[in-house]
Amino acid sequence: MTQKVTYQSKPWLNSYETGVPEYIDFETLFLVDFLERSATDFPGNTALIFQGYKVSYRELDRMVGSMVACLQEMGIKKGDSVAILLPNVIPCVVAYYAIMRVGAVAVMNNPLYTDRELTHQFNDSGASLLITLDLLADRMVALRKTTGIKKIIYTSIGDYLPFPKNILFSLMGKRKKMAADVAPAPDLYQWKALLAAHAPSDFREELSWDDVAMYQYTGGTTGVSKGVMLTHRNLSCQAQQIQAWFPGMEKGVESLLGALPFFHIFGLTTAMNLPISMGWTIVLVPKPQGTQLLETIRKFRPTFAPLVPTMYISMANDPAIEKTDFSCIKGYFSGSAPLPAEVIRDFEKRSGAVIAEGFGMTESCPVTHINPFHGGARKVGSIGVPVGDTLARIVDISDGVTEIPVGEVGELLIKGPQVMKGYLNRDDATAETLCDGWLHTGDIAKMDEDGYFFIVDRKKDMIISGGYNVYPRDIDEVLYEHPKVQEACTIGISHAHRGEAAKAFVVLKKGETVTEKELIAYCSDKLAKYKWPVAISFRADLPKSTVGKILRKELRDEENAH
Repeated sequence: MTQKVTYQSKPWLNSYETGVPEYIDFETLFLVDFLERSATDFPGNTALIFQGYKVSYRELDRMVGSMVACLQEMGIKKGDSVAILLPNVIPCVVAYYAIMRVGAVAVMNNPLYTDRELTHQFNDSGASLLITLDLLADRMVALRKTTGIKKIIYTSIGDYLPFPKNILFSLMGKRKKMAADVAPAPDLYQWKALLAAHAPSDFREELSWDDVAMYQYTGGTTGVSKGVMLTHRNLSCQAQQIQAWFPGMEKGVESLLGALPFFHIFGLTTAMNLPISMGWTIVLVPKPQGTQLLETIRKFRPTFAPLVPTMYISMANDPAIEKTDFSCIKGYFSGSAPLPAEVIRDFEKRSGAVIAEGFGMTESCPVTHINPFHGGARKVGSIGVPVGDTLARIVDISDGVTEIPVGEVGELLIKGPQVMKGYLNRDDATAETLCDGWLHTGDIAKMDEDGYFFIVDRKKDMIISGGYNVYPRDIDEVLYEHPKVQEACTIGISHAHRGEAAKAFVVLKKGETVTEKELIAYCSDKLAKYKWPVAISFRADLPKSTVGKILRKELRDEENAH
């Protein structure tokens, strides 16, 4: 190993595409400035497409202005928390940017969460206003009594549909459980009626770049969900960092597949804030499953597609992939969870597309690493290299401080302008995670001599078997290579002799059969013996987050309950 290569020498810079800067000359702009600039430069360009219904940048800016007037009338002011509980629909985008304009704090929430989870987030964030869907409105009115929420605004999937879909929806929406009647209640308002009653306001709150812009809650996969405080600086710099990564992408020209949910930070940044800052079209996909994704690609021909592993898997296993022309797409990107190498190879072979994997966390807005789009090598299995104005290094797992040699495994630390201010109401957790500006990711990783980083596993997922460290992802990767396996996830279980051992949960491809003994034998010549799974459980599906991340913690909890 060459000793000249260090984290400080930034070997990753050699892989940067021509035109990608090491340091970015950040414009001191807010997200709403990007929207206003796009509305000025590309007023007639389509900003949003929902089920064929189109909204131009001029119209989007006017809708945001009307919602600003609504929020002001409701008494929302600088620093107030406003919760959004919506899928990828047009009002979600409008509400988010209006909240930014009045200087309030946006709180993005997952519509699939339970009342218990939502109550925690509403109360922890101090939200006083909620913007949601008619399908959830009655439930949220009932839940309001246990929270600080005073007013509720609700929209409907049918609010923005083109002819004749709008007519069909009015006839069939409730029958198909895509719409619902909402019982009258105090301080309950209908979205379209509010917008129609308010002329656009030019009001713009005076803000600092270091003011908190939003509370983004962590997935709660490793404990109680924490509110990550992201500032206007974090969000603006992150959008500019990703812009800088693609110097060949033109403003006002591209269109993006908006399949990642906006209530998740990966979707919020890459599928909403980035394209709006570039004046691109966002094709909203509220139900991002294989069939719908392939249909959207065929119909709307997007040029960019940030997705998560389960979306690639579902497309690769959908028969419609054979009749889908992917030539429109200039770039595919994957994040949120590791994308198994076998899935990358299978999807690229079927689609002819190239997937560049990246990495990020809620605490970093989220993107910190991406494989080069042009320029340096794209290394399968690597999260890529740090983006502009981002530092990364690997430290000893046990003390979290001692820097270890290049090529060895330790905890990944990150520093950059996209790193959060801290956790809301959690000074203890903030102190554990942030140290001298460095974000402790909790991910076990290594860097090679070229400056490419590889995630080995989550620190909390590591299995210690007979004194050896076993990383579940190593076993997952081998199982994904089996031709009959569609999905796999490995956890640690108690073992009488080793302390811990590996157990794998497997979903087979449709119509396939294989035995536990056969799969364990398949691993035997690919993994050291102490890594072999001692048990394999076959499942119809695996528990996942709303962005398709397999929830290892749920499998562990389920196993422990048994």
